[in-house]
Amino acid sequence: MGKITGFLEFERETPHKRPIAERLKDWREFELKMPEAELRKQGARCMDCGIPFCHKGCPLGNIIPDWNDLVYRGRWREAIERLHSTNNFPEFTGRICPAPCEEACVLNINDDPVTIKLIEKSIIDHAFAEGWVAPQPPARRTGKRVAVVGSGPAGLACAQQLARAGHSVTLYERSDRVGGLLTYGIPDFKLEKWIVQRRVEQMRAEGVEIVTNCHVGRDLHADELRARHDAICLTVGSTRPRDLNVPGRELDGVHFAMEFLPQQNRRNFGDRLDPKSEITAHGKRVVILGGGDTGSDCLGTSNRQGAIEVFQFELLPMPPARRTPEMPWPEWPMILRTSTSHEEGVRRDWSINTKAFKGENGRVSRLLGARLHWKHDNGRMVMEEIPGSEFELECDLVLLALGFLGPETDTIVAELGLKLDQRGNIASENYATSVPGVFAAGDARRGQSLVVWAIWEGREAARAVDTYLMGESFLPASPEL
Repeated sequence: MGKITGFLEFERETPHKRPIAERLKDWREFELKMPEAELRKQGARCMDCGIPFCHKGCPLGNIIPDWNDLVYRGRWREAIERLHSTNNFPEFTGRICPAPCEEACVLNINDDPVTIKLIEKSIIDHAFAEGWVAPQPPARRTGKRVAVVGSGPAGLACAQQLARAGHSVTLYERSDRVGGLLTYGIPDFKLEKWIVQRRVEQMRAEGVEIVTNCHVGRDLHADELRARHDAICLTVGSTRPRDLNVPGRELDGVHFAMEFLPQQNRRNFGDRLDPKSEITAHGKRVVILGGGDTGSDCLGTSNRQGAIEVFQFELLPMPPARRTPEMPWPEWPMILRTSTSHEEGVRRDWSINTKAFKGENGRVSRLLGARLHWKHDNGRMVMEEIPGSEFELECDLVLLALGFLGPETDTIVAELGLKLDQRGNIASENYATSVPGVFAAGDARRGQSLVVWAIWEGREAARAVDTYLMGESFLPASPEL
């Protein structure tokens, strides 16, 4: 793969970014395009490693060494064909996936890994620029009708695969625009929305009917949905946020991250917001609770809105900078990660327990916290508050980015009478739920996860639905992981 000695000759290079002062003034993507000659060098670093562990690292089973080699050789048309064979939307994963494939790269044992994510993004961007990405309508129609409920990455992948199999697919979305968190959640500086819309238009040309502003289970009930379709696939996501039940939680100015982030997406679309419910970080001292990707997105958004200062607190202890014996290669390591949003300005702290909020005139004005000591107890991590470590912090806006608990179960899930698993997700076997003809995929089935898992789940659910309808499926199968 690549150049035999490429990994010895060339160092890992990542794209240059626009200066922080510049990119904080707008909502455009921050990475600059890498010249083709440099990209070919990065592809040349892919070793002939025998067993490509990057395949295991990638839930989609992307054939990474093949398209690395094809980029090195300048064979871009073949590269996009190989990439699309396992991934419907590489322009999404190439921008927002945390790249577990790179952590599993053999070079990563004792050197810097191959820039897999960069090469993936470059392949699909090059393919769109050359006009190589075109609709793929089916040669024949089966006469079967399928409803896909929820238009995040799992729903989009499922709908596209089923349409290409010849089924008549209707994609239902409760919001006014398609894309789920791709559209309303992920900031534009990570994923500009015309990129999502471009794929949506391709799917429309392939025959997918898209119905927005339709909350299935309220606007369209289960009995009518089942009467209209031969099969249903629920890709409704994991949208119940984890709350923080402490005194003062009811104060104005304490919000879930997903109350805050979609509003900026809407501003960028040019939508008008209700001033009574508008949330902004402009001119405020912001505290973000939660150290994951959602918290990082809140950070980048707050800085662009003009926050005075931003704090990000994490309940757990600060992760190590490098792998430890408990995080062996090629597993995904829980190490300290610094995002581009962190580079733009933040005060991070770990082992912080938020005990209460205080306010004035019904609005939050202070956070009451304490520092924690974590210790192991029979294999479990147990926290203890450090005596005398209590503190108060002045703040005007608190954003809760504490993760998600599962799908909302009071609408279509309840109407269909679906069984749930122990974690509150939709229970299924081979994507089939407890109700015949009803399937589930993505975060609604497996819990909050990555975009690559969502696309993989959507593709696999489409195979399951196709097999249910036709007795067999010729859709491509992803590798078992």
